[in-house]
Amino acid sequence: MIDVLLTQTINGLMLGMIYVLVAVGLSITFGMLGIINFAHGAFFALGAYIGLLFFRTFGWWAIWLAPLVVGGIGMALEKVLISKLYGREPLISLVVTFALGLLIEAILRWVFGPAGQPFATPKFLAGVIEYGPILITKYRFAVLLCSVVIVVGLWLFLTYTSYGHVLQAGSKDPEMVEMLGIDFPLVQTLVFGLGCTLAAAAGVLAAPIWAVIPSMGASAIMPAFVIVAIGGLGSFSGAVVSGLLVGVVTTLTVQFKPEAATAAMYVLMFLVLLFFPRGILGKSWERVE
Repeated sequence: MIDVLLTQTINGLMLGMIYVLVAVGLSITFGMLGIINFAHGAFFALGAYIGLLFFRTFGWWAIWLAPLVVGGIGMALEKVLISKLYGREPLISLVVTFALGLLIEAILRWVFGPAGQPFATPKFLAGVIEYGPILITKYRFAVLLCSVVIVVGLWLFLTYTSYGHVLQAGSKDPEMVEMLGIDFPLVQTLVFGLGCTLAAAAGVLAAPIWAVIPSMGASAIMPAFVIVAIGGLGSFSGAVVSGLLVGVVTTLTVQFKPEAATAAMYVLMFLVLLFFPRGILGKSWERVE
């Protein structure tokens, strides 16, 4: 029993880190722009498909270009569409981003077809790692390490760089940032692109594990919303903690009671919000209160 618990916990941390990448991108987009991006899951799927395209064309070394390409697409969409939503009623942004997500999914279905696409793991990551009672595939362990590196790198960027300080200040008081002479519209564009990049990176990492289909974004966006709700809107650390918690709870539920796996994270969200209405590490946001 103990070996199953340890193995599933490690698998849960891997799944949780993928969720964290998606949720952190969603959280910083809301924190900075005040936009709840329902198209975020579509950028997850777009990252998986562009990564698959680069893999088939150039090989494994090129798949890390996919998140950058998706980030560029996100920045272009922010300029022509998302920027028009700032300061408007939240319902408008919800409807527009939801429609954008459906559009991206429809384009993927049109270009690649509705059927799932095979995305094999690299040969050098084939096989399993056995450490005492713990048994995990090499690829899943690599996904866990890559996700940790990305999240830690993002935290270092936000905490110790001047641009990261601008992002944190802008999430609280954008008018003050503009008064300091900073090109705030450019900052908003870069933030939206960063959120899309993180979602795409999660899609690339998850592609060999999940089915690469046009609707795969739905499998990531709903857990991401749950994670943001549990961790607290706009909270980076909250998204990380709650993402890992949701991943572990999900995998353990799959192991011991598969029929309840989907409901487990929603039950967890209900219990947390019952005692912490703002989430575990939630903060108040003047723009929505």
